[in-house]
Amino acid sequence: MTIGLFGGSFDPIHHGHLIVAQAVVEALGLEQLRFLPAREQPFKVGRHLAPPELRARMVALAIAGEPRFALERAELERPGPSYTVDTLRYLREREPDRRFALLIGADAARELPEWREAGALPALAELVVFTRAGSEVPELPWPVQVVPVPAVGISATEVRRRVALGRSIRYWVPDAVGEAIRAAGLYLPDA
Repeated sequence: MTIGLFGGSFDPIHHGHLIVAQAVVEALGLEQLRFLPAREQPFKVGRHLAPPELRARMVALAIAGEPRFALERAELERPGPSYTVDTLRYLREREPDRRFALLIGADAARELPEWREAGALPALAELVVFTRAGSEVPELPWPVQVVPVPAVGISATEVRRRVALGRSIRYWVPDAVGEAIRAAGLYLPDA
C-alpha cells in the first residue's frame, strides 16, 4: 500500500486542507495520509507566522480521530529550509518497504521544476497533483497522477486575515485549531 504525503506550511491548517486530504485518500485508496508540516518552506523563508511546533500541534488537533491521517515530523526534526527531495530520501531510508505518493496542488506544481533536485522526485515518490474545478494541471516533464478535489474557497491567508480583523474563524478551521490560535494569540495585528 501507498502512504500519501501532504506537505505545507499549515499556517494554519484549515478545512480546505482536510477536504483535499479526504478526497485524495478516497480517490487513491491510500492506507494512510501523513501531513508533513515544513519547518521552513524554501519559497516562504522568514514568512511563517506561527512557529513550527505550534503549526504541528494545530495539525495534530485537526486530524485527531481520523485513523487514516497522521502527523509526520520528518521536516520538524531537521533544520530548515525543508526541501522535499531531502525529506523523501530520509523517509525512503527510514521506511524502505513503503511506497510514497507526494501530493502537490496544481498551483504548487507550476513551481515544481524550480524545486531543489526536482528531477529526482519521481524516483522517490509518485507525484499526485490535486486540482479543483477551473484550475489546470501544468505541463510537467514527469508523469503525474491527477486527482480532482472539491473547490473550497478557504485559504490560510484568509484565515489569518480574519483573525487579524477580529472576525470569526469558526467553520473555517476545526474548533480545536481555532482554540489553539486564540490561546496562542496567533495572527493578531500586534503579535
